[in-house]
Amino acid sequence: MSVFDKHHDTLERHETMMGTARGRLAVALDLLTDSLALVGQHGVYCRSDRFPGQPKMDIALVIERLDDVKQLVQSPREVMKTV
Repeated sequence: MSVFDKHHDTLERHETMMGTARGRLAVALDLLTDSLALVGQHGVYCRSDRFPGQPKMDIALVIERLDDVKQLVQSPREVMKTV
């Protein structure tokens, strides 16, 4: 099943309100935010033995990469606002 089928209703609603490109970016950002929350929640329970209070290294790297992707996806939205 494609992403367009899985998120058909959400995509349709956002694309209707904002246009195709902006709507898809909005849905992508929502999915990234949800992913960050899920991984962050997992990081609370999966703690590093070497660095108390910190998530395990693999969880920390996933959180960092997801945050990087979110920033990259947000950047075209900023450009689109001025157009």
